[in-house]
Amino acid sequence: MKALLKQIGKRRHLVFLDLEGTQFTHEMIALGAIKVDIGHTGNIRKMHDGIKIFVKPEGKIGNFVIGLTGITKEQLDKQGVSYKEALIKFKKYCGLTFSRSAFITFGSHDLRIIMQSLVHSPDADADPANLICRNNIDLSATVAQFVKDPNNNPLSLMNYLKVFKVTPEGVPHDPLWDAKNLALLYQAILDKNEILFEEYLKVLKNMRHLPKPVLNAITKLVDGEPVKPTDFRKDVKEFVK
Repeated sequence: MKALLKQIGKRRHLVFLDLEGTQFTHEMIALGAIKVDIGHTGNIRKMHDGIKIFVKPEGKIGNFVIGLTGITKEQLDKQGVSYKEALIKFKKYCGLTFSRSAFITFGSHDLRIIMQSLVHSPDADADPANLICRNNIDLSATVAQFVKDPNNNPLSLMNYLKVFKVTPEGVPHDPLWDAKNLALLYQAILDKNEILFEEYLKVLKNMRHLPKPVLNAITKLVDGEPVKPTDFRKDVKEFVK
């Protein structure tokens, strides 16, 4: 997938990242990450053991988030660390390649959690947080250019895995398992180009914002019908009357 490889560039290290945050202040309460080494084609050559860190927020978790993630205040009081320490642990996990890695997320909300946590924890080092955000690749936004639902909306991580025929691992909304499943989706996108191709044909047919003559031509071509220049010119002429 050229669009994805272009974003990765010459990097040879990726960190798949998933965060859970509080309901109202959007502070980090849990971080899951999987570090991988990749080859020049972008394929994963080695997947390292992951890391999960619980983080104590300043604000309340919120009942919705507790129900969704199963993470409670009591759990964070026992196992959680400060946001400052969480960034230190995460940077140590990434190792010497931290500054040369791309950080893969599903959506942009994880970046909001990173920066909002800085607001509520001003003693934390902002440099690692800023570096993660500068070197972020949103896999959701990338794949959504080529794979959408029938209404042209992006899919969830679980539904993208289903499209690419990948069986998800672990428990949903556990950040470490979500990070692992994100890595599995990444590799499936590279491996299963035929699925990507077929799904993109569906997206092209559903591009309702295109002018009608163009959409008609694309639909015919996707359906295997010939489009003659004279027929296209006739459609355009009818369209602009």
